[in-house]
Amino acid sequence: MDDKDILARVDELVAEERALRDRSTGRGLGTEERVRLDDLEVRLDQCWDLLRQRRARDEFGTDPNTATTRPAREVEGYES
Repeated sequence: MDDKDILARVDELVAEERALRDRSTGRGLGTEERVRLDDLEVRLDQCWDLLRQRRARDEFGTDPNTATTRPAREVEGYES
């Protein structure tokens, strides 16, 4: 997966996230929709993390293809 593929995936996830958020306006989300939204947020974080890893590797002269998707627990555990 290259940067373009990751960005395309981000676009797909963001579109689905927006659709869910739009549907939630005024009525809220059902349990399944809330779970899906939470999952989308984690997957987006993983995609952004993977993209950052790839770009850092490229910047420092290593193979960006060695970057891997980190587990949700790790990505979600980062401190701001």
